[in-house]
Amino acid sequence: MDPSTTPIRQQTMEEDQQREAGLRGRQTTPSSDSFKEKEHQHDGEQPAVLLKDEEETEAARRLRAERYAKFRPFILGGVALLILGWWISATILKATRHRWIVQTLFAWFFILVIAFRFIPNSVVTRPVSAVWTPLVSKPWYSMSYRARLAIGWLCLVAIVFGSAFGFPIQSDSGYGDRAISVAGLILFQLGFYAFSTKRSEIPWPTVIVGLFCQQAIALFVLKSGAGYSIFRWIAALASDFLDQGLVGSAFFFDQETIGKHWFFVNTLGTIIFFIAFVQMMYYLGVMQWIIQNFAWFFFKIMNVSGAEAVVAAASPWIGQGESACLVRPYVDLMTVSELHLSMTSGFSTIAGSVLGAYISLGVPPQNLITSSVMSIPASIAISKMRMPETEEPVTRGQVIVDRGETEKDAPANALHAFSKGAVFGLIVAGQILTNVLTVLSLVAMINGLLTWIGRGFGIHHLTLQLVIGYLAYPVTFFLGVPRAEILRVSQLLATKLVANEFAAYLDLRAIQDSDNPLTPRAFTIASYALCGFANLGSLGIQIGVLGALAPSRGKVIARIAFSAMVCGFLSTLQTAGIAGMLS
Repeated sequence: MDPSTTPIRQQTMEEDQQREAGLRGRQTTPSSDSFKEKEHQHDGEQPAVLLKDEEETEAARRLRAERYAKFRPFILGGVALLILGWWISATILKATRHRWIVQTLFAWFFILVIAFRFIPNSVVTRPVSAVWTPLVSKPWYSMSYRARLAIGWLCLVAIVFGSAFGFPIQSDSGYGDRAISVAGLILFQLGFYAFSTKRSEIPWPTVIVGLFCQQAIALFVLKSGAGYSIFRWIAALASDFLDQGLVGSAFFFDQETIGKHWFFVNTLGTIIFFIAFVQMMYYLGVMQWIIQNFAWFFFKIMNVSGAEAVVAAASPWIGQGESACLVRPYVDLMTVSELHLSMTSGFSTIAGSVLGAYISLGVPPQNLITSSVMSIPASIAISKMRMPETEEPVTRGQVIVDRGETEKDAPANALHAFSKGAVFGLIVAGQILTNVLTVLSLVAMINGLLTWIGRGFGIHHLTLQLVIGYLAYPVTFFLGVPRAEILRVSQLLATKLVANEFAAYLDLRAIQDSDNPLTPRAFTIASYALCGFANLGSLGIQIGVLGALAPSRGKVIARIAFSAMVCGFLSTLQTAGIAGMLS
């Protein structure tokens, strides 16, 4: 017998035995065939039922869309008439007449948004293009790149020196102090250039426009009553909105606890509420519209991506954690430069939710609002100098929002989206809590070690705050602070960097309540310089939020976080120096 055929014959014999056993089984258990038959019939019916349900759902969705398209002009027209009536009433009433600028901008903005849902954009763009293209665009771009850069630098120098020396000097300052602030601004830019990751890729038009906008905003807000009223109203609106999240926190605690401004109660509760609200706005399509329009505007004037633009512009109103959630679908796709800019903008501003707390400490609201708004273009310019873009961002130019959800994961309605957002907000809040706890504990450990070492040299209070205060002495000098008060202001900056801005503002109020307060000029510069989230605790917040939004980019986020914090800190100081020019 051929050995090679043996396994085949054995396999054939085994198959015959299995078939005989199967026949015997069917003879002894005749009911099993009917059971299996019914089971197969049931399996065949289930896909048909599911398909029928899907068809009915799709038909109902199409019916709702047709009804909305039919009644949409009447609905939007009624909303526009309601807003117009509110504006007329608010303008006539004496109780609200004093805020006519704000309510006019608010009302007509929404009226125009509704109107342009039916009016083609070409009605505006064609006349503007007919004038802009031949008179401005073609002559400008017909010049060489170097010539355009030279003109940009000349315009920037003109507005800087005009701001510094074109206004009357105050009682406690002179032109020499303003000249020091100008020198500090120049040194800051040289430092960013020297430590750039790739100097040959720095987008100089973006830098020039950013610095120019920072100076122009300072002039508009500090030297214009209308500008101050507008930005104060926006900050108050954002603060009032975020305060609604405290209602839920008060349910679990009490109003007295809310008044203490505890981080665990107030900040985390607000973050959960805001993330839930943003997810609902994504479902309704509101966030997509905002992202697209911000992308277009900032792409035109500063050549940054839509995601960068939204995060940078939103940071002063809603905070560093919440602003990144506005572009949640894109965070995992951001380039290194985009992540760095998003973090820098968060570090260089404060949130509208804490404005009330700082105002209650005696900080002028005008200083807080102006500092945060000025830091928007400054953070973009500084971040792009430190870490220029070398890749192609997904959201550059026109933005098509993709939430990254499958049909199965998509929320059923707005309330479902709000609920899912709340669950995600809880995850983000948990990561923030753990990161802040560990970073602050690490700082305390380092301070304890430094104090122990310092006692060996006869220094009984050697801490990071003390060391950084002396290191920040020359930086504080170039802000234009009067000579006799440089050390006190530099120690406030150290407290802000190591602890947080709330603790620094508490120290500032204690100094102002003492027998030896700061002069008006030093107080103004200090109040601007402390107005930012650049501290070691916020470092944990940024890593926690972006780490939750983009788990695959965790290593990159941790690597560039410290650089972004330093850039955000210097961005705030640069804003303080410009405020020194105008004071």
